[in-house]
Amino acid sequence: MLESAPTVICVLGMHRSGTSCLTGSLEESGVDLGERHTWNPHNIKGNRENQAIVDLNDSVLAANAAAWDQPCHLVRWSADQLKEARRLVTPATAPKCFGFKDPRTLLTLDGWIQALPELRFIGIYRDPMDVAQSLNNRSGMPIEAGLELWYQYNQRLWKHYCVHRFPVLCFDDEELIFKQKLKRILIGFGLYDDNTKKEFYEAGLRTASGDRAYELDQRFLELLKELKEIAE
Repeated sequence: MLESAPTVICVLGMHRSGTSCLTGSLEESGVDLGERHTWNPHNIKGNRENQAIVDLNDSVLAANAAAWDQPCHLVRWSADQLKEARRLVTPATAPKCFGFKDPRTLLTLDGWIQALPELRFIGIYRDPMDVAQSLNNRSGMPIEAGLELWYQYNQRLWKHYCVHRFPVLCFDDEELIFKQKLKRILIGFGLYDDNTKKEFYEAGLRTASGDRAYELDQRFLELLKELKEIAE
C-alpha cells in the first residue's frame, strides 16, 4: 500500500551490515541526512552518519556504563538527552523526509522512540561471519567477540521488529534482488522516483567474507532463521 512519506526514518542494523549502503540509497531518493560523513577509510562512500547523533548515542551509552561494543540491557535517558534527540532530527528547513543511521541506535532505541513517536524504521542485517570478519579487519576485534556483538545487536533488531513491524533487508542478497526489494520499500514509503539516479549501491561495498566452515551455535542459527523470515 502506498503511504505518504514518513517525517523521520531511522535505519537500524549492526555495524558492518550494510547500513551505510542503505542510508546512502535513501539519500539518493531524497531523504535529507543533514550533516553526514561522506568518506572514511572503512567506507569509501562514507558511513553517512551524522556525528552529532553518534555523539548523543555514545553519551547515552556512557551514562549507562555501556558502549557500542559493550551493550547493556537497560538504557536510561535523561530529559536533556531526549530533548537533544528531537532537536537533532528537526532541521531548520522542512525536508520531505529526514533520515539518520547509527548502529548504536539499536542499543538506545527506547529513548529515540520516546523522543520521536512518529519515527519510522528500515532494518538491515548481514551474515554473522561476514560481520565478525569485517570487524576483525577494521579494528582487530576477535571473531568470537564480533559474533557475540552481532547476536546482541540483531536480537534487538528482531525484537523491535516484532513490536513495531517495519521493512527489513538482507545485505547478503544479490545486487538485483537487493535493489528490487529496496525499490518496493521506497515505493511503500512514497519515496521512489524513477527520475533519480540509483548509483549508491555497489556489490563491492561488501568487502569482507567470513569463514563459511565455522560452525555457528544454535542460537545464531535460530536468530538467522527469524531474520530471514522477516526480510522483504
